[in-house]
Amino acid sequence: MKIYFLGAGALGCAIGGTLAAAGSDVTLIDPFEAHVDAIRRDGLRMKDGDTERVVKVRATLDSSGLEPADLVIVLVKSFHTRSAIEGAKGIVGPGTAVMSLQNGMGHEEILSEVVGREHVLAGKTYVGGVLLGPGRIIAGTRGKRTVIGELDGAISERAKAIAAEFERAALPCEVSGNIMGVMWDKLLINVSTGALSAITGQVYGSLYAVPEIEATAIAAVAEAMAVARAGGVSLSIKEPRDAWLMAAEGLPYEFKTSMLQSLEKGSITEIDFINGSVVRNGQKHNVPTPVNQTLVAAIKGIERRMEAK
Repeated sequence: MKIYFLGAGALGCAIGGTLAAAGSDVTLIDPFEAHVDAIRRDGLRMKDGDTERVVKVRATLDSSGLEPADLVIVLVKSFHTRSAIEGAKGIVGPGTAVMSLQNGMGHEEILSEVVGREHVLAGKTYVGGVLLGPGRIIAGTRGKRTVIGELDGAISERAKAIAAEFERAALPCEVSGNIMGVMWDKLLINVSTGALSAITGQVYGSLYAVPEIEATAIAAVAEAMAVARAGGVSLSIKEPRDAWLMAAEGLPYEFKTSMLQSLEKGSITEIDFINGSVVRNGQKHNVPTPVNQTLVAAIKGIERRMEAK
């Protein structure tokens, strides 16, 4: 299976590097020139706990000149989804599957508009990653599952083949007939820690040491669960605190949420696709979401301050 990662930040490298180390045919596509150069020159350096390994994997700045893929995994920032897939149409052939593993909700609609719904699968992953510098990451893959599925709920052969490729690399992966429930389950995880970590500047270890942060996280997740249920979504996470505890399972003390990483780099966040999606769906179903509205407002304020510098 020829697999291209459209977006090779921390998460794309964590999954792509693990697949490549297991022998998969992987190409990382990312416009960060220093990052791509380092991977080409020195290999991808993947830190896991106290150990670090170097993985040889192809990397390129764009998709020009590449043959169509069997699978394109989209892991660009949510707000770059449309421009990224529009610029990569050449790698989407008649039999190419295009799958988002991005945080938040709403990416599949964008991908379907650009390449056609028949190409698109949905997926969510609990794998984590932190970019330490060009060509070097922390990879949080141990025991972290990925769930994928067809938009219509079918258990297809192509979905089974993708799951098998992940499993061969010791990346737990399952095919679900309830991918919307899976997507909301993962959204609950992101809602529990992303904005709060970014606002407070705390890594996972210190984030979980503050009772007031935990209480706010649980309240935000409770709102999201009420919104999902109002929309008829079947969740596997039953209690708000479960999402809070699941978010940090198996991750090191110094692990940072992607939202915190974005702010530290001076970049805007994916808040509109995470807590913002809870607020929008809450409005749609007449479910109040004051905690998530407050978290969105706080992140927007931080982003505005960065823009003014």
